Amino acid sequence: MLEPATEAQQVFLDRQMMERALDQARLAAKAGEVPVGAVVVDHQGNLVAEAGNNCIAASDPSGHAEMLAVRRAAMVLGNYRLPGTTLYVTLEPCPMCAALLVHARISRLVFGATDPKSGGVVSQYRIGNDGLLNHAFTVTGGVLADECSQLLRVFFRSRR
Repeated sequence: MLEPATEAQQVFLDRQMMERALDQARLAAKAGEVPVGAVVVDHQGNLVAEAGNNCIAASDPSGHAEMLAVRRAAMVLGNYRLPGTTLYVTLEPCPMCAALLVHARISRLVFGATDPKSGGVVSQYRIGNDGLLNHAFTVTGGVLADECSQLLRVFFRSRR
């Protein structure tokens, strides 16, 4: 049986995986998508799947980074349930994506920037940790928040 990660090891892994999610967000931005990236890791911290937003190119309103990364992880693991996994995402998930985490049975969510207008986990709603649904996941917010926020600010500033 694996020993639980120390707090320092967990902080290191969280930062490392958020950097990977930021790489996916940067790729999305280069493709003209809103720069959000997501990464799914298993209970041992191994990368399972990653994705960036793809709504515009795919003409798909559900093409959020979280949705794509979770779908890919389910395919890789051969199960629509993903217990023991952690989702890293550069922006607080919207209500649609937060509900996805409940349905997929994600164990932990780590996000960078909060989304004050439409955040589904801490900012506007508490999906996944409000005690109202049949699954809950732990939430760690603010990992590399400045970098995640800056990427979004630069992107939207260039659109105005």
